[in-house]
Amino acid sequence: MLDTAPASCVDGGDPALCAADVARGVTRMLLRHDLVAILEVPLDNGRRADMMAIDARGGIVIVEIKVSRADLMGDGKWPDYLGHADRYFWAVPAGFDLSPLESPAFLPERTGIIVADRYDAAIVRQAHTQALAAPVRKRCTLAFARRAARRITALTDPEALALPLG
Repeated sequence: MLDTAPASCVDGGDPALCAADVARGVTRMLLRHDLVAILEVPLDNGRRADMMAIDARGGIVIVEIKVSRADLMGDGKWPDYLGHADRYFWAVPAGFDLSPLESPAFLPERTGIIVADRYDAAIVRQAHTQALAAPVRKRCTLAFARRAARRITALTDPEALALPLG
């Protein structure tokens, strides 16, 4: 973990590039802690998590990336993600105003905070673990594995995904 917060992309630039930088830094940090992550993960409730990671024991983490206050304050769908993970983190770039994440509306007793740049990340507030029920964990883990395998297939043989099932 970093001793100091990484450099900021909050002060300017393209929000999509800033979000990609945050995702890259968070992915690196998660890998150091033996969690493997994939981006843009559809959930079975119709929502889409920015990142989902799984540790060696099957613990599931969802990370939601926010690079602007407007994006954070306008996002009312994030509570729908809590039922798909043992731990939930907000990931933001350095320089991001963390004060809204301390308000009761953002469940600081449950959610963690990660500050990241394109090279690394630091957990500044640990997420509380709320263990998933076994059937939910199995469903989420299987969906994660199948999505990851499908993405690898698309990289190695893009035409294969167009083949009919069965």
